[in-house]
Amino acid sequence: MLILSRKSEESIIINDNIEIKIVNIEDNKVKVGIKAPKDVKIYRSEVYDEIMKENKSATEMKDRFADLKDFYKQQNNKK
Repeated sequence: MLILSRKSEESIIINDNIEIKIVNIEDNKVKVGIKAPKDVKIYRSEVYDEIMKENKSATEMKDRFADLKDFYKQQNNKK
């Protein structure tokens, strides 16, 4: 992990097309501005974690439905 010190209104550039700027520092909080192309997805980590959790859950549910579908196919073939 790269760790940098920045003051208010200073920024860093990532990959020539993403700028992360320190907008304000106040009351032990840092406001960060991000300029990036529209195709770059930007999430707060807690939101990203929740998205990954939901995606995993949806995949597991899809697998369960596939198993259930196979089970019913087998049952119908026995008749």
